[in-house]
Amino acid sequence: MMKIKTGDEIIVISGKYKGKKGIVLKKINGNKFLVEGINIVKKHIRSNPKKGIDGGIHKKESPIESSNIAIYNPISKLPDRVGFQFLKNGKKIRCFKSNKKEIIIK
Repeated sequence: MMKIKTGDEIIVISGKYKGKKGIVLKKINGNKFLVEGINIVKKHIRSNPKKGIDGGIHKKESPIESSNIAIYNPISKLPDRVGFQFLKNGKKIRCFKSNKKEIIIK
């Protein structure tokens, strides 16, 4: 079960973009994520006037492995792990492991 969801703020913990923060845009195939502004690649696109596509070199996000990212804790300003808590009304929430505060999606 993946504990990172769409809309979470993450921080890259290894690789070329180490230390960069971004928002998760999409989850791909279980263990990869598209993150805004992270793992940018250049894609060569052929123009197609019938479809209104301009050709050239376009920059876009490429998927990044889940092992290379961690959820960002804005209180401690460090990468953190995700845990779960059950409230008294029976609702299950996600929380940070370090300080037990609830994770709020922006």
